[in-house]
Amino acid sequence: MATKTELTVEEKLRALYDLQLIDSRIDEIRNMRGELPLEVEDLEDEVAGMNTRLEKLNSDLQLIEEQINEKKNGIEEAKLLIKKYSAQQDNVRNNREYNSLSKEVEYQGLEIELAEKNIREYKAQIEQKNQVIEETKARFDERSEHLKHKQNELAAILKETEKEEQTLTEESKKFEASIEERLVKAYKRIRNSVKNGLAVVPVERGASGGSFFTIPPQVQMEIAGRKKIITDEHSGRVLVDPDLANEEREKMEAMFAKLK
Repeated sequence: MATKTELTVEEKLRALYDLQLIDSRIDEIRNMRGELPLEVEDLEDEVAGMNTRLEKLNSDLQLIEEQINEKKNGIEEAKLLIKKYSAQQDNVRNNREYNSLSKEVEYQGLEIELAEKNIREYKAQIEQKNQVIEETKARFDERSEHLKHKQNELAAILKETEKEEQTLTEESKKFEASIEERLVKAYKRIRNSVKNGLAVVPVERGASGGSFFTIPPQVQMEIAGRKKIITDEHSGRVLVDPDLANEEREKMEAMFAKLK
């Protein structure tokens, strides 16, 4: 904690601007990836969903095939019963027994008709599900190929930038640790409140970089004096003079080049 309080205002400004340059470079790297990680994640979910649907459809097909077999077995049993009852009719002792057996034969015949009707319905379901499976499989193959392409694209970007991003993130933490906590909190608050993430900006053409509001000459002189931390009254951004900004930018760009 002692090293933080020993920093001069100029050293604080340089550290803050260096931190800004590092975090802006991390932003650039992440912007290179853009929406790609989310796109890959969405594609993975979509492909997984289609795979689950295919498994369910195939499971349904298996169940329908089992139902068809059950109906076929029922038909064979009914045929055997018809044969049995028909044979018994030849040996009946009265009309009541004959009529009773006739009803059994008729009932089994109706059971066969119903089972055959069920089988036709099941086969229609199989045809319909096979069509859905074929369409889903084609879509699954297409989306899987697209996912593979996007995964390769993301992997290539990560391979190119991952090491640099990791090193820069570590550097960012080091610079944060060298700056007093209240300044770091203010810096992060501003960074999170603006779209471009710029919390420390140089004075450019007499205006605050990023907001373009003109800064009075007297304030510009105070900024150049580096005796106190001055913020833009419109955006709250910390302001640094152009010379300091150029010096730190050259230094940090040299560091970035070594990381690539």
